[in-house]
Amino acid sequence: MSSFTPTPQNYLDELLTLLARNAYKHGDFTLASGRKSNHYVNCKPVSLSGKGLMLVSQAMLSHVEDDAVAVAGLTLGADPLVSGVAMTAYQKDRSLDALIVRKEAKGHGTSAWLEGPLPPIGSKITVLEDVVTSGGSSLKAVKQLRNLGYEISRVVAIVDRQEGGFEAMIASELQLESLFLLSDVVSRFREISI
Repeated sequence: MSSFTPTPQNYLDELLTLLARNAYKHGDFTLASGRKSNHYVNCKPVSLSGKGLMLVSQAMLSHVEDDAVAVAGLTLGADPLVSGVAMTAYQKDRSLDALIVRKEAKGHGTSAWLEGPLPPIGSKITVLEDVVTSGGSSLKAVKQLRNLGYEISRVVAIVDRQEGGFEAMIASELQLESLFLLSDVVSRFREISI
C-alpha cells in the first residue's frame, strides 16, 4: 500500500506525471474524429487505476459548481470520473450524485438515456469528461441532460487537446474547465523521457 497522501500542493503535479507516463503517446494516430495527430491521449489507464482515480477525483471535485447536485458524463470515458468524484464528495461530507449518460436510449424497459439517482428537474449538473478534442462527447451529454430539463453550464475535463473544444463549449453557452492542456502533458512527457 502506498503512503502517498495527496495535498493541494502535490496532487496535480503527481496526476500530470501519471498522465504523461500512462495516458500519452507520441506517434502517428488517427483520432475518433478521423483527424490525424502526432499526439494520443487515453486517460483510462490513469482513471481506472486506484491512485489515478483518487487524484483525478480530488482535482475534478474542486471544479464542480458549488450548487451542482450531481456530476454526469457520457459513457464510457466518464464512467469512472463521475463515480470517483461522487465518492470523493461523500468523503468530504458533500452530497453529489453520479449520473451516466448513455450513447443511445436503453433498448428495453424505461428506454432511459440516463442512469443513476435522478435529481429533480431543473437541478444543476456538472458534466465531466476525460479528453476534450472537438467537444463532441461532452456536447452530446449536455444535449441529453438539457433535453431532460437539467441546468448545465460547466464541463470539467482532465485534458483539453486544444483543438476546438473550448470554442465549441463557448458556442453552446458552456464553461470548459480543464485540469491540463495537451501542451502541459507533452511538456511533462518530455521532462520524464530525458
